[in-house]
Amino acid sequence: MIKIAKGNFDVNIVLQEDRAVTGLARMTIDKQLFGDLEGTTQGQMLSARTDTANSAGYVAIERVTGMLHGRKGNFVLQHNGEMNRGAYSLKITVVPDSGTEELAGITGNFTINIVEKKHFYEFTYELP
Repeated sequence: MIKIAKGNFDVNIVLQEDRAVTGLARMTIDKQLFGDLEGTTQGQMLSARTDTANSAGYVAIERVTGMLHGRKGNFVLQHNGEMNRGAYSLKITVVPDSGTEELAGITGNFTINIVEKKHFYEFTYELP
C-alpha cells in the first residue's frame, strides 16, 4: 500500500570545495526532519554551475535516520537536480535495498517544496 508522509525540515549546507575555474563544487548537506518523518540526514552533494544564467546541476546522496510513521530505521535518498535557464527539475528516490530495521524494503519518491524560504517535503513510499 502506498503511503504519504508530509512535514518540514531545516537544512544546513556547508561548502567543502569550490573550483571556481571549472564551476564544480562539493558540499555536505545535513537536515533535521519534522512531521510524519522525524529524524536527521547526512549527505554529500556535488554541483556544477554554467556560464548561462540560471542553469546548473547537482547530484547528492543522503542517509536518513529516524522514525517514519512510527517505524524506526535508516534509508538512503539519491538526488538528481537541474536548472535549465530557470526551469527546475528534481528527482529524489530511495536507493534500492537501502532500508534497515523496520524500514527494510522501503521504496519511494521524495519531493521538496520551498515556500517563503521554508522547506517542506512530501514522501510517497511503500513498505513490504
